[in-house]
Amino acid sequence: MSAENNNDSRPKQNRSHKQPVRSKRPAQQERGPEKPGLRTRQAAAKILGAVVDRKTSLDGMLDHEHGNPAYRELNEADRALVRAILNSALRHLPRIQAAIGSMLQTPLPEGARALDHVLAVAAAQILYLDVPDHSAVDLAVEQAQADPRNRRFANLVNAVLRRLSREKDAILESQRTLPAMPDWFFDRLVERYGREQANLIAEAQLTPAAIDLTVKSDANGWAARLGGTVLPTGSVRLAEFSGSIPSLAGFSDGEWWVQDAAASIPARLFGSLAGKSVVDLCAAPGGKTAQLILAGANVMALDQSSSRLRRLKGNLERLGLEAQTKETNMADFRPDELFDAALLDAPCSSTGTTRRHPDVLWTKGPEDIEKLALLQERLLRHALTVVKPDGIVVFSNCSLDPREGEEVVARVVGAGADYERVPVLAKDWPGLEDAITPLGEVRTTPSMFPLDPPFAGGLDGFYAAVIRRK
Repeated sequence: MSAENNNDSRPKQNRSHKQPVRSKRPAQQERGPEKPGLRTRQAAAKILGAVVDRKTSLDGMLDHEHGNPAYRELNEADRALVRAILNSALRHLPRIQAAIGSMLQTPLPEGARALDHVLAVAAAQILYLDVPDHSAVDLAVEQAQADPRNRRFANLVNAVLRRLSREKDAILESQRTLPAMPDWFFDRLVERYGREQANLIAEAQLTPAAIDLTVKSDANGWAARLGGTVLPTGSVRLAEFSGSIPSLAGFSDGEWWVQDAAASIPARLFGSLAGKSVVDLCAAPGGKTAQLILAGANVMALDQSSSRLRRLKGNLERLGLEAQTKETNMADFRPDELFDAALLDAPCSSTGTTRRHPDVLWTKGPEDIEKLALLQERLLRHALTVVKPDGIVVFSNCSLDPREGEEVVARVVGAGADYERVPVLAKDWPGLEDAITPLGEVRTTPSMFPLDPPFAGGLDGFYAAVIRRK
């Protein structure tokens, strides 16, 4: 397979690899002292395999207390390198697979998935990270030698990666138009947004997300103090930042919290909430809860996870805010008194968050989206029963797929329903008019809102709609 692909000839995820002709006797090296950096690459390959083959969450694998054992035994510098390798590999995986495929001549044997991951980890370093090519190649060969399953492929690993290193500029140029996401999801983007927008979204998700802050007040003042800029949502976006968030001015005083600009939109759709009773039905970690409190509402925050609810309480305590909390599954929630309004930020596939969670497109599939859409519809219908007549429900999630957004709401507010859509007006969102749909719903994508350096553009893919109970 050639590395030069256009959008209509993208390599399939389950394609056959090809390999160059190998010598009859692979190189057998005497085992010496373990090379520095080997365990780091081994951990990266193991975790990549867990994400891609077993659909395991990357966040869970990188948890410092309960994550992958090979990762936990590393020092912090090596852990940082593992994270960088995995983020790059997962963001660019279709391009990496195509590049490796273009170096091969005959199919690899069935069951050579471990070798795939060794090659992908090394290719991510060669093509996308500031790691010496010779180091990436040598350590990949060492990985193959150390694994009985892969030892006979050591010469292959060496040949493929050295050629990849020599030809990387041409390879990167040839793949500029190859969407760096799984076929199934790119096809859905084309269906929903058209090919041009789908390509823009696919390219935008290759750039890590900026850090956005929701501030209690004086966004312009905090932007000036922190070297940020104010977005149309009222959020403060920081310039490139790699330090410790708690070390920034205002954190310990509870003046702001980290929240993507798109995630701050749903809570702003209620209008005036002064003195009103509002329930946040899936509240943790509490960013939207804090917004509702600041808007003057009397808030009850629900979550079915005790640990997530503890996190929410800790966040609110730092911010100096108070809400009534309740540990319960919202589907079982039957309030004694109905609320004036409810926020349902529903469980979803999270496909709008790939800039910060590049594993999502590899751990989720079409069947997950269908199941989640049915769950969201049930939850939305229940949410509308906990508000008074004429009460408002804001329904939102961070999926880019209309099956989890527009189609759910369309079924709920269909003909003869007891609910109606309350249109969001573009004039109320200067700078984000393109995010307001003809029906008056909110639909953001990672390719929206470009900014000039040093600020990264874009925001999470989000959907939100306002619904009134008649």
